[in-house]
Amino acid sequence: MEALELARTQFAVTAGMHFLFVLLTLGLAPAVAILETRYAITRRPVLLRMTRFWGQVYVINYALGILTGLVMEFQFGIAWSGLAHFVGNVFGAPIALETLLAFFLESTFLALWIFGWHRFGVWTHCLLIWLVTLTAYMSAVWIMVANSFMQHPVGYEIRDGVGHLTDFGALVANQSTWYAIPHIVGAAALATGFLFVGAAAFHFLRRRELRRAVAKKRLAAAPPGVAADRDLFLRTMRFGVLLAAFGSFLAVSAGFARFSYVGAQQPMKMANFAHAEPGDVAAAQRLLTEQFGPGDYELSPMVATASMFMDLSGNLYFVIANMVMAPLLAFNTLARFRPVLALLVLLPPLPFLTAIAGWIYREMGRQPWVVYGELTVEQAVSPIDPATLTASLAGFTVLFGVLFCVNWTLILRTIGRGPDRVALGAPPPEAAPAPVPAATL
Repeated sequence: MEALELARTQFAVTAGMHFLFVLLTLGLAPAVAILETRYAITRRPVLLRMTRFWGQVYVINYALGILTGLVMEFQFGIAWSGLAHFVGNVFGAPIALETLLAFFLESTFLALWIFGWHRFGVWTHCLLIWLVTLTAYMSAVWIMVANSFMQHPVGYEIRDGVGHLTDFGALVANQSTWYAIPHIVGAAALATGFLFVGAAAFHFLRRRELRRAVAKKRLAAAPPGVAADRDLFLRTMRFGVLLAAFGSFLAVSAGFARFSYVGAQQPMKMANFAHAEPGDVAAAQRLLTEQFGPGDYELSPMVATASMFMDLSGNLYFVIANMVMAPLLAFNTLARFRPVLALLVLLPPLPFLTAIAGWIYREMGRQPWVVYGELTVEQAVSPIDPATLTASLAGFTVLFGVLFCVNWTLILRTIGRGPDRVALGAPPPEAAPAPVPAATL
């Protein structure tokens, strides 16, 4: 493989894998915050158990996700020096703000939340997880500001072949950013909702006594331990369906809302969308030739394939969450029948695959540019020999594969063990009573 293809493959592996961690982080953070807020209001023990249970999953994913983000920075430094040279003066401010938020504020608030159980008051502790959520989303916004500049560059000028920021407000207000963020929020909620539903379905599928306890006529007869777990996983399933319904609606509607904008800015991207007409690619080729000069502006077939998968699966999730799972859950059918539960256990990976398809469509759809209309991929890649890139690609792939496997092994183990074996927020052990001195005469 040539250096360019190796660099592109390396970026796809590292950025794509990192995005999977980010997606779950953005979904779990507000979900855990909502659960703890409900506990702070009602003081119901089941909500505290849910907060600790899903909070531990969040902490695992966050810790491994931070590592993938750090490794990805090395990938940029090795393979994309041309991009850093061209946009460094533009990216400096948003990337610095993202670093401040993610590696300082968010990590600090999360550490206080993790180690603050039984040390802070309930509402103070609840405030900390909301601050974690706020900083996580602010961090995502600044990353999207930088990414959206590559999709639709604004607020800059070129001097001596280098981009210089001239209007920070225009950079932040870039429409590409604010069309993308609701779509990402919806995708994160959808992925988290399906994970909640799949986790609850796993426990109902594995434990017959939980399925029996769901039936209304058996509610009063369930033993206390079974009743507590039944309540927790029923609430988890309901919350998951709600998240999935909200996320699917937001992701699909926000995705369709930006069609006209994307079509005006990147006509070849829209010409490769699932609903494009047969002559759209040729028309986009003519338009881009007039705008940028002669060249081959047609995209890889992977872009059209990714868009088709994203479109079909996104609409399918909307139907599943809103028209199938929600009505069945109202009658407790989801938690009682093994065939339904077996299908639900298989659902969680699907939104992550769809998110990767959407990421491929967004990033590959602006080819041949890294910064649309200004910097091509060939100009952005580092002048480095293929052997070095091959070695770094192999190393990054192995490292990211290990981190991915460790992350999901720990998450699935936590889910499989259930809420009673969660370490996060466990009450401190009671001190042994002091020995009573023997009486003497």
